[in-house]
Amino acid sequence: MLRNHWRIFMNATTYLRPTFSQPFPRKLAVFFAFIVLGSPWAALAQDDGEIPFDVANVFFELNNTDGDLGIHALIDGEPWRKLEIYDINESRILVVRNAGRLRRQGLTELFFESAEPAFDELSPKQFFRRFPEGIYEVEGLTLDGTEMESESEVTHVMPAPPGNILVSGHLAAEDCDASLPVVDNPVIIDWDPVTTSHPDIGKTAPIEIVNYQVVVEREEPTPLVFSIDLPPNRTRVRVPRELINLGDEFKFEILVREASGNQTAVESCFEKG
Repeated sequence: MLRNHWRIFMNATTYLRPTFSQPFPRKLAVFFAFIVLGSPWAALAQDDGEIPFDVANVFFELNNTDGDLGIHALIDGEPWRKLEIYDINESRILVVRNAGRLRRQGLTELFFESAEPAFDELSPKQFFRRFPEGIYEVEGLTLDGTEMESESEVTHVMPAPPGNILVSGHLAAEDCDASLPVVDNPVIIDWDPVTTSHPDIGKTAPIEIVNYQVVVEREEPTPLVFSIDLPPNRTRVRVPRELINLGDEFKFEILVREASGNQTAVESCFEKG
């Protein structure tokens, strides 16, 4: 990393400066920078002792029903006491420092979701301008001071939302405020496979769907949740009869996850007959 390269250069010039009676010559400094920054030794010095995270993924989530976007991250690895994320311009967008007893204990996993203002507050174009695509760097410091670093490739390619969603043969409602289909057990939710990027939001490009996630929830009187991940060749799920027997109205979400980590979700509801 450039920051590490400059640290190496400054340390080296500081070490050499006492051997000269005059200030460190500019031409020699430039020559030395070329040697340090352009040589294989510089790369070795940068990576010496550095360890990667087990998981370091920065990605976007689109709620296609509500019309909002957010940035998420999932990071896991050796116990750390400091964590930072830098965007493509090497601007720090997140820093987490443990304090007190937690600094001695360390953290190993971090997941966050940003706020997700509606599109009339923050349009997709503004959102993607705020978080440009490219390589984001995740850096950390272990409990013993070892540097950690991984990269996450962030893209503006979002999966298209699933279409032709059926609940036991009934066309799903556009949202939970619309007229809801009334269905009986067994409740089966199915949809068409997603094969393209989003037609209106983000960039148009080939995509690779890695899985779908279906979540069905009874919200009243107390929350009950059924959740399942499906491989990309499965676009049909049967909701457990036991869950349906315990409620009258249910909310469900289908989430489409792309190989980059970007995901698009749709939400709807149905009633039990």
